[in-house]
Amino acid sequence: MCLRLLLLLALCRAGPTALGRSLSLRGSWRIRSGNGSLELPGRVPGCVHSALLQRGLIQDPYYRFNDLNYRWISLDNWTYSKKFKIPFNISKWQKVNLIFEGVDTVAKVLLNSVPIGKTGNMFKRYSFDITSVVREVNSLELCFQSSVLYAAQRSKAHSYSVPPDCPPPVQKGQCHVNFIRKEQSSFGWDWGPSFPTQGIWKDVRIEAYNICHLNYFMFSPIYDNHTQGWNLEIESSFDVVSSKPISGQVIVAIPKLQTRQTYSIELQPGERIVELFVKINKNVTVETWWPHGHGNQTGYNMTILFKLDGGLSIEKSAKVYFRTVELIEEPIEGSRGLSFYFKINGLPIFLKGSNWIPADSFQDRVTSDLLRLLLQSAVDANMNTLRVWGGGIYEQDEFYRLCDELGIMIRRLKYHPSIIAWSGNNENEAALMMNWYNIPASELHTYIKDYVILYVKNIRKIVLAEDKTRPFIISSPTNGAESIKEGWLSVNPYDNNFGDVHFYDYISDCWNWKVFPKARFVSEYGYQSWPSFSTLEKVSSEEDWSYNSKFSLHRQHHADGNNEMLLQIGFHFKLPESTDPLQTFKDTIYLTQVMQAQCVKIETEFYRRSRSEIVDGQGYTMGALYWQLNDIWQAPSWASLEYGGKWKMLHYFARHFFAPLLPVGFEDQDVFFIYGVSDLRSDCKAKLTVRVHTWHSLEPLCSSETEHFVLKAGKAVLLYKESVPVLLENCGNCTRQSCVLSFYLSADSQPVSPANYHFLSSLSESVGLHKAHITAIISQQGDTFAFDLETSTVAPFVWLDVGSIPGRFSDNGFLMTEKTRTVLFYPWKPTSKSELEQSFRVTSLTDIY
Repeated sequence: MCLRLLLLLALCRAGPTALGRSLSLRGSWRIRSGNGSLELPGRVPGCVHSALLQRGLIQDPYYRFNDLNYRWISLDNWTYSKKFKIPFNISKWQKVNLIFEGVDTVAKVLLNSVPIGKTGNMFKRYSFDITSVVREVNSLELCFQSSVLYAAQRSKAHSYSVPPDCPPPVQKGQCHVNFIRKEQSSFGWDWGPSFPTQGIWKDVRIEAYNICHLNYFMFSPIYDNHTQGWNLEIESSFDVVSSKPISGQVIVAIPKLQTRQTYSIELQPGERIVELFVKINKNVTVETWWPHGHGNQTGYNMTILFKLDGGLSIEKSAKVYFRTVELIEEPIEGSRGLSFYFKINGLPIFLKGSNWIPADSFQDRVTSDLLRLLLQSAVDANMNTLRVWGGGIYEQDEFYRLCDELGIMIRRLKYHPSIIAWSGNNENEAALMMNWYNIPASELHTYIKDYVILYVKNIRKIVLAEDKTRPFIISSPTNGAESIKEGWLSVNPYDNNFGDVHFYDYISDCWNWKVFPKARFVSEYGYQSWPSFSTLEKVSSEEDWSYNSKFSLHRQHHADGNNEMLLQIGFHFKLPESTDPLQTFKDTIYLTQVMQAQCVKIETEFYRRSRSEIVDGQGYTMGALYWQLNDIWQAPSWASLEYGGKWKMLHYFARHFFAPLLPVGFEDQDVFFIYGVSDLRSDCKAKLTVRVHTWHSLEPLCSSETEHFVLKAGKAVLLYKESVPVLLENCGNCTRQSCVLSFYLSADSQPVSPANYHFLSSLSESVGLHKAHITAIISQQGDTFAFDLETSTVAPFVWLDVGSIPGRFSDNGFLMTEKTRTVLFYPWKPTSKSELEQSFRVTSLTDIY
């Protein structure tokens, strides 16, 4: 029952009705330290760190080395207290509950000095019966225990070690996080700091009611293949405090679907469940919900009216979306293993997107506006899927509501159409079976037994019982059906012929596509980069502004990560040559973003072009989710969005490499190939243009067009094949070092894909690449600004930057092969032409040498 509460309970809860009263306890509370030496006001929802910051008692926790300096906060045992008056006659109500939507994490709860309960799970909703304790004037206290100390005690009391005991030293984290039901990354991770918060992080309120109370209602649209019609399963939970049964009617109405049904119910005293089965009118066409890029996100307004004895009524409303999801694992001709892809509404969908982590260490700073900004940025980059990482939090309802609205497919709460799969854990199958933590072979059976009990016999069993509308995947990565066949854990969970894989390789040259796995589905992959100087500047001081500073090493939580970035850069680019240390730091940041964008581009394009082919028994790749979308603080990481939402170069590249129509170029044994990749639902008639440019001229050296062809819907097919020596020879005075290729798809003389490019040599070996002088004239056009660019020569990786002015460009980091180009800037907050002119900087590759 616990998991069900965790996953489902907070969907649509009844607020104040004719049957009850509600009092919010949000707002101002008192907070004091364990020994009482420090007492201060604090806000709820919130945490101790935020309260200390708001009172000016600490600096920004993200500033410089404050993640270490402020360890004392999470090691103390804090107390939250509040005195409040009930604004209604408490004696008139049969039942009074104190409800916490989220407590972080381990606390004793006292009302009027009477212990009423304990909390120990950050993700669980707690309801305490306070009917016999509550008074007109009340004193409420939550006495917290340090999560760090609690986890250590639980670990010590356990009969055997559960690895990993501690994170690697480079992560500067706290130990034994696996012994507490709390955001795992709050103890530190390879992309984030250690801030194990304490506080009341979600809503808290008192609910008083007579007769009965609607705890929740939830619903699942189900498609009946036999009748070829839609049905709706509705479940409502009541707390009946009346001593007698209550009769009444339930009226369910979905006006746009011309559906209205009435049911008679009788509620017996106690906790009661009402289950309803609604048949949707088959004479009306139901428009289904589609992921972004495949159709509309149509939803229907539904009302449920409970008309009970004595003229009492409860009315709730919700948005209902209709869609089906299937995980297809079946044999593939010419390949060992099974497919692994998702069908939405019967259509195979290539899942393209990224991985979501918590947007901040302090959840009270995560606003609806920030969530919309980050999720809209995912949509703007042509993503249709986010994998919500398992070591974070169960995101707030607003996150999932936005995903429903924007068409981003994700994993969690039952009634959201955007959720397409549940997953039991992140990387635990791989950690066990590939023995990441060096468990002796004689002891491995203990951990395998624990794994099966927790994830299979408990979580899987409960989730499948509660939700029949979407698949449950025990682990990610996993071999899926093969893992189940092997007894729930596969000998090799990274088998490319089954399930999903994670792939990271920082040592091999990322321009060599042959290092990447031709897997069925790749749910994590990526490369690191540093965030912009304007982002770092806010949390650092002048002495920190070099690549090898103490700050730069401290901020890097991935072992040898800074050196790995330089190694990858060195394969194809020269390192900066400025004599100014600050400029060298800025240039190195720029190069890490160039490297990251180019690496993830090449890898993602490999996965996208592998969707329709089997080569040497491998292929049919149907998902590419790079690690990671967003950042939790200002530091080097795999993210494409910096802390606060600024787009890195990678995110601009993603907008191209996730485009619905895309030509993908690559070489194999001196032969250049171009595949056409389509995510469209219908065939497309187009032609391909291939151009050869020299580095020293803005006029293409030569250009060729194919005949018109039909690019099949949902396919990746070969469009072009040419020997590189022949291609260059036919183009006159051209070598690998002096020329670059560009290509795009068009229909009716209009581009229908982004322009893509292919480097024929490393940029460090290029010949004829001159320093580009790029100017920009800025003009305002309504709510946007136009940047009219002009360049003196071909310029690779042109980067437009306006510092800390919030917003994004229509394109960035591009190869500029024409003399002029107009790029739009979309501000996220009001700005002006003069402000933009003052902040604007343009960089291209040759500027750093």
